[in-house]
Amino acid sequence: MEELKHIKAILFDSGRVLNHPRTGHWFIPPNFFSYVDQEKFKLISQNKIEGALHKALQYMDNNPLIRNEAEEYQHFIHFYKIISIELASLELNREQIEGLAHDTVFNDDKFKFYEDVFKVIPELHNNYKLGVVSDTWPSLDRVFRNVGLRRYFSTFVMSSILGVVKPHELMFQTALTELSIKPEEALFVDDNIRNLEGARKLGIHTLGLLRDIESGTNSGHLCINNLRSLQQLLER
Repeated sequence: MEELKHIKAILFDSGRVLNHPRTGHWFIPPNFFSYVDQEKFKLISQNKIEGALHKALQYMDNNPLIRNEAEEYQHFIHFYKIISIELASLELNREQIEGLAHDTVFNDDKFKFYEDVFKVIPELHNNYKLGVVSDTWPSLDRVFRNVGLRRYFSTFVMSSILGVVKPHELMFQTALTELSIKPEEALFVDDNIRNLEGARKLGIHTLGLLRDIESGTNSGHLCINNLRSLQQLLER
């Protein structure tokens, strides 16, 4: 793509682009059923579960500024306390709630990275400045460090540190400033069209990465389904 010839930096979303929840759900950590009775959980309707999660997420949305893992842990204690109230039949006690929060924050195994990440990201790092721009909490930084990927990203913008989420301009501008690049010198890769549109309004080039669909065009945005395809586009 001709417009990508002058790209100096690539900004990546994290969730569903570089990694995904190992259990298939962001708020069901790996040891969820060590603290929650699985048979009781199965008896609850999906609508009721989604309603409980929605209410707990409203609390997180209303308290967006979370600056470190200790604060993240306390917020998730409150998160699962709301779940326990809404899903009273689970009969969760304080110890179980704290266990769920601890597993959500401190268990690196909560995320699984896509296989192409470990090969392609180091290769891209040889030619471009790289950054992460993600709606997430502080523990993500630790997870990236412990799998050996953090060193490839010169900026690591997390929504909870700034207190805003994408597509807020501050998320993108922080990354651009830390990389010392202009918007037109950056490419932003995300799985959310709304976020891509927000970046595009700032003059940043955009690319959708939708792991579960065929490459093509979605809502006016070129979309691919793996990182190798990104490399191929940049090499054209």
